[in-house]
Amino acid sequence: MSHASALSQGPKAHTDTNPDGRAMSPSMPPVSASSLDDLHPNDFKTAFRHHPGGVAVITATGPNGHVALTATSVSSVSAEPPLLVFSVSALSSATPTIVGAEHVVVHLIDTDSIGIARLAATSGIDRFADTSLWHELPTGEPVFHGTRWLRTRIESRVVGETATIIVARALESNVSAEEPQAPETGLVYVNREWHGIGDHTRFGA
Repeated sequence: MSHASALSQGPKAHTDTNPDGRAMSPSMPPVSASSLDDLHPNDFKTAFRHHPGGVAVITATGPNGHVALTATSVSSVSAEPPLLVFSVSALSSATPTIVGAEHVVVHLIDTDSIGIARLAATSGIDRFADTSLWHELPTGEPVFHGTRWLRTRIESRVVGETATIIVARALESNVSAEEPQAPETGLVYVNREWHGIGDHTRFGA
């Protein structure tokens, strides 16, 4: 059997339903529980603390309204098809809505829009109170102004003890190859701090 065929015979996904009864996209079997063989959580965090992560804001809408959270786990998977992946913490109040949504919007944040990242990362506030910062797409999802965003459809979910990994397919965006809207300074999060990257941080060839 070829490697590709072996992969196709892997664990079968199962389909969950949203609170309103609509079928969700397939979910893979949950990740196994923690074991004594695992690296200690503190050591794992330390290993990644100095590994920069690009900053994104994820928004979705559900029966209880709009939600938003800031994530540093967003990564592109492939261009054909256009897939991306990110994770959401079980501790976030926005996670149930995002996990249960059919579509989410992924905002790619730069230093000019760091205020949006800080807003979505702040607990205990109404992140959509200032209606001048966002608008609804015709499909209902909220989009923050001044960001590069992709509207996506969730393709699969992998549920862990403390987080859910989501694979999503990009359907539309406010940027294109002809009009890239490239920011002057990108934004990363490393060692619990925000950092801007640009020409001033580039190493010579």
